[in-house]
Amino acid sequence: MTESRAHTEIDRIAEAWVDTLVSHEPTIGTYIGRTEADGRLPDYSPDGADALASAQRKTLDALLAAPVKDAVDAVTQADLSAELRLSLEQQGSGEHLRDLNVIESPPQHIRDIFDLMPSEGEADWAVIAERMAAVPEALRSYRAALSEGASRGLVSAIRQVTEVSAQSRRIAGTDSAAPGFFTGFAANATGVSTALATTLATAAAAASEAYAELADFLDREIAPHAPSADAFGRDRYELASEAFLGERVDLDETYEWGLEELSRMIEEQQRIAAEIVPGGRPGPGIVAEAIALLEADPARKLHGTDALQRWMQETSDRSVRELAETQFEIPNEIRTLECMIAPTQEGGIYYTGPSDDFSRPGRMWWSVPEGVTEFDTWRELTTVYHEGVPGHHLQIGQAVVNRGLLNEWRRQLAGTSGHAEGWALYAERLMEQLGYLEDPADRLGMLDGQRMRAARVVLDIGVHLGKQRPDGGGVWDGDFALEFMRENVNMNDGYVRFEVNRYLGWAGQAPSYKIGQRIWEQLRDEAAHDARARGEEFDARDFHRRALALGGVRLDTLQRAMRGELG
Repeated sequence: MTESRAHTEIDRIAEAWVDTLVSHEPTIGTYIGRTEADGRLPDYSPDGADALASAQRKTLDALLAAPVKDAVDAVTQADLSAELRLSLEQQGSGEHLRDLNVIESPPQHIRDIFDLMPSEGEADWAVIAERMAAVPEALRSYRAALSEGASRGLVSAIRQVTEVSAQSRRIAGTDSAAPGFFTGFAANATGVSTALATTLATAAAAASEAYAELADFLDREIAPHAPSADAFGRDRYELASEAFLGERVDLDETYEWGLEELSRMIEEQQRIAAEIVPGGRPGPGIVAEAIALLEADPARKLHGTDALQRWMQETSDRSVRELAETQFEIPNEIRTLECMIAPTQEGGIYYTGPSDDFSRPGRMWWSVPEGVTEFDTWRELTTVYHEGVPGHHLQIGQAVVNRGLLNEWRRQLAGTSGHAEGWALYAERLMEQLGYLEDPADRLGMLDGQRMRAARVVLDIGVHLGKQRPDGGGVWDGDFALEFMRENVNMNDGYVRFEVNRYLGWAGQAPSYKIGQRIWEQLRDEAAHDARARGEEFDARDFHRRALALGGVRLDTLQRAMRGELG
C-alpha cells in the first residue's frame, strides 16, 4: 500500500501547470497518457511560443507565492520553479526559433507521437485522422518560427538542416518507391468504416505533402542562412547543458574528467577483453580481437527482429522477477514492461513510461535501422537493464505508482535527462555489482556502452565549446568528432554517423548520461560515508528507495533533497 498525503496549494498549481502544458503542447498529453487533446498538435509559431511563455510566468509567480506545507512541497517548488525559469531564459534567447535537429525537434515530435496513439477501433482511428489532418497546420506554424529565426540570424547548422530535410522526404515518401509513413500508417486501419478509411487516406496524403513542403522549405529558405559550423558556443551550451542536467556544472572541469574517465574505460575494457581472448594480454588491439571472437560465436547471435523482441522480453521479465525478490521493492503495477520493435528505422533505443492509470504499460522500444538483421546478446544485455529494471522502468514507473504522495507533474513530467539517464547508467554498473554480468563478454558489452558515454562527454563539450582536440590536431569540429567516435565505439558506421549528427545538433544531451551517473555515484558514496561516520551499516536498498521516491527531479534538486536541504 502506497503512502498518501493531503493535496496542497503547490500540488494544485503544479497540476494546473500540467493541464496548461497539455493544452499548449498536446503531444505531451499523449506521451503521459492523457487523451483530451489527442486530436490536436502544438502551435509552434512565434505567437504560440509567446502564449506558452506568458503561461509559464503566471505559473512561476503563483508557485513562488504559495506556502510550503511539507518536504514534498519544498521539492516541487524548488524543481518546478527552476525549470520554468530556465525555459523562459531559453525562450528569451530565441532557441525555439531554431529548434531543428535530427532526433528531437518538431519534425520528429509530430511524426513520432502517432506511435503512442491507441489504434484499436473506429473511435481510435477517428482521433488519429483528426490529428493527421492537423499536421499541415502544425508544420506551417513551425515554418513560421524558423522563418522568424532566419530573419534574426538564428539558424541551426547546415548539417542539421540537410539531414532533417532528408528525414522529411522519407516521412513523406517522396524519395523511394515505398509509401511514406502516414500513407502506410493509415493503411493499417483495417475494419473501419469506408467513410473513415477515406478520411484517413485524405489526411495521410495531406500530412505527407506537408512534410514534402517542409523539406523544400528547408532546402530553399533555411539552408542558405545556415552556418557551416556545428558548435553552439559557450553561452548556448551552458543553457542546453542545464536543461538536460538540471544542474550547472563546471564544463571545463567536466571535459577534463571526461578525458580521464574515457582513459579509465579503455583500460578496463582491455583487461576484460584479455579474459576473452585465449592467452590475451591488455593492449591496443585486444578489444577488437575479443569482439571479433564474440561476433563469430553463433550462440551469442539473434537473427531477425522477432528473435530480438522475444529475447528482450524474456531478459526483462527475468530481471524484474529476480530483483523484486532480492534487491528492490517493485510494485505490482510496474512488474510489466512491454518490449517493442519500433515502427521507425532511424536507430536508437528508448523507453516510454506508463500512463497515469497504467492502462498503457511502460515500454522499451528498439528502432532497428534498415538492413540490420543480426544482434549480439553480449552487446545488448545491459541495454535491457538500462531501459527496463533496474533502469528507466523502475525509476519512472515508481514515480507513477506514488500518486498518493506526488502530484501529476512530479509523477509524469518532472525530471531531466541527467537524472533519468544517469540513473540508467548507474543501474548498469549496479547489475555488474549484483553479479548479473559474470560472463566477461557481458561485462565487455557493458563497458562498450560506458566507453561510448564517456567519449560523448569529451566529444560534445569539445565540439560545442571549441576545445583543443586530445590528439593535438587543433580545434574540435564535426569531421574530427566522427573520426573520434569511430575510434571509441563498435557500431555500424551508419549508426555512428547518425549518433554524431545527433550530438552536433542536440547539444548537452549526450554528456548528461555519464555526468548524471557521476552525480548518482557521488551521492551514494556520500551517503555510505555518512553512515559509516555514524557507526552504521550503509543500506543501499534504503538509499535507492528514498531516491526513487522523489520521482524525476533536476540533479541539483536530487542532491539537495537527499542531503536534507529541502523541507
